[in-house]
Amino acid sequence: MVICKSLDEIQKMRAANGLVADVLTNLKELVRPGVTTKYLDEVAEKKIRDSGAVPAFKGYHGYPSTLCASINDAVVHGIPSKEELKEGDIVSLDVGVVMDGYYGDSAVTIGVGEISDSADLLLRITRESLERAIGSVKVGGYVSDLGYAVQSYVEKHGFSVVREFVGHGIGTNLHEDPQIPNYGKPGYGTVLQSGMVLAIEPMVNIGKPEVQVLDDGWTAVTMDGGLSAHFEHSVAVLEEGPVVLSLPTEDKFSVETRAS
Repeated sequence: MVICKSLDEIQKMRAANGLVADVLTNLKELVRPGVTTKYLDEVAEKKIRDSGAVPAFKGYHGYPSTLCASINDAVVHGIPSKEELKEGDIVSLDVGVVMDGYYGDSAVTIGVGEISDSADLLLRITRESLERAIGSVKVGGYVSDLGYAVQSYVEKHGFSVVREFVGHGIGTNLHEDPQIPNYGKPGYGTVLQSGMVLAIEPMVNIGKPEVQVLDDGWTAVTMDGGLSAHFEHSVAVLEEGPVVLSLPTEDKFSVETRAS
């Protein structure tokens, strides 16, 4: 069942997502060769709890950490560890919080030091595919319009879209209806309504789209060992257009805050 939020609820979700964005901003400044994802996880948890929120992922279906940190061929749900980041790595950092009963969720993929041209292109195209998906959000549109925007852009640049994991609605639960695949034809599925909040999250591989889950039960990696990138924003659907909620708290928040 799709749950539409009031403007007051969307303001509360903005606060939760603003905190997520602030955490990610802090973490991006710390990413460098020699840093462990376990350290990043500790920093994220302290920031979240000091801000009066709680980590959304920790304990969720048994997940052990605050942060999902997925390195190189890891697509999503990588568990933070004492392994040190290396020059040339890319790492996806996915953060979720619960604040005042509402969830925030966002992710970025970051290069560690100097990265290869192909990795840099992968990050850019994945980020831009998210921007195009957000730009396709409109009241009366369809969920599949978002997936089409991602897939058509990604495949035009020679990359592939992960099928096994999708975006989702978000609100008083981390995962709500509708599911948001990052592929498909436009004009199908759930009709977008004012008040819906969507966590849109393209996952893009440099090689083939197939993935597998490791023995830890969480970390999903590419089958062919190729790099993968992941970007995510939580976005409100309003009559005036899409509003990105997961921006840093210092950024102006209004219906004019949209993806360009």
